[in-house]
Amino acid sequence: MKGLMKYLSPFAPDQSGAVSVLFAMGGIIVIMDAGGCAGNICGFDEPRWLEQLYAPDLSGGECASSVFSAGLRDMDAILGRDEALILKTADAAAVLEANFIALIGTPVPAVIGTDYTALKRMAEKKLSLPIIAVPTGGIQLYDKGQEETYLAIIREFAGGCEKGEPDEKIVGVLGASGLERTSREGFGPLIRRLDPEGKLDVRIFGDRLQDFRELPAVGRNVVVSPSGITAAEYLKDRFGTPYEIEYPLPETDGARFVSHPGRKILIIHQAVLASALKKRALEADPSACVCTATFFMPLDGSGERTDIVLKDEDDLADIAVSGGFDIIAGDPLFRRALTGLSGLFVPLPHFPVSGSLHVPASESEFLQAFDDGLFS
Repeated sequence: MKGLMKYLSPFAPDQSGAVSVLFAMGGIIVIMDAGGCAGNICGFDEPRWLEQLYAPDLSGGECASSVFSAGLRDMDAILGRDEALILKTADAAAVLEANFIALIGTPVPAVIGTDYTALKRMAEKKLSLPIIAVPTGGIQLYDKGQEETYLAIIREFAGGCEKGEPDEKIVGVLGASGLERTSREGFGPLIRRLDPEGKLDVRIFGDRLQDFRELPAVGRNVVVSPSGITAAEYLKDRFGTPYEIEYPLPETDGARFVSHPGRKILIIHQAVLASALKKRALEADPSACVCTATFFMPLDGSGERTDIVLKDEDDLADIAVSGGFDIIAGDPLFRRALTGLSGLFVPLPHFPVSGSLHVPASESEFLQAFDDGLFS
């Protein structure tokens, strides 16, 4: 049956992606639900939630946002009691220091047709904080929520800015949310690769709200996951900011790899990282046949094209049987669905697929598993 999940758990949905972009910027995030969606976000889909509680130095950013459930009851949803929602949000804002308020959609407001533009205007009349409204509906996956949130923040804080004089030393990174981390150490290694000499100002968009207010000054943007492409295009049109789609990986000593001519390899991850790992594999073993696949946004016309777009676990199982791959690299949870795989499976953790259960402590461990699985 198409769409039936027998082996895989549900992937992180769009509202979780929206929260992942906003989480570190010290706002009040209101999940417009009855309680379940907020519980899923905090309990499963936001790896920094427990990190912030028990080890604040690991989370990065300004400070963790406060996440609330709107607590919508049946009659609240049926009657669309927006005023009650705004009053409860105002009560929270009166006792918490916050940089902004974000209203994040779920299936409940999607079903009743909530007017987010009107809701935003109502909130702006009651509150003195910037309001961000993201109309996620719980049907799309996390990367779609990230894409919508980047655009909402940019339009709120930089939409009225004039085109400025860009500073070539400022490098912005789009698409680097908490859900895109390859390890628990965050994006420190990525920043060091973009700025090995320490002469640049590398800004991960989502770490500080002020970065969005200073977008006209950014010299160039680097997009490390597909969810940042639309925002990068918007900034190029609005401010003329150039961008490149890449996930910089550390250089490796290809000489230590053992070549296996004619091997067929499949890499399953978010499309930009999968493309980078494909290049890494081909540089080490040019004779290999390497394909990329994703359950999320593919690269299509922007950067290298994604070879295979997966719709459900049946697609994944079919590939294991008919694809003839010697090696498949992907989140450890995928192994359960690959009942017909006769080759090697290489663990390549991805937060939105299986949460933090399989995620290594450092990026070097993540890449070491990839290298050892493919080339040792």
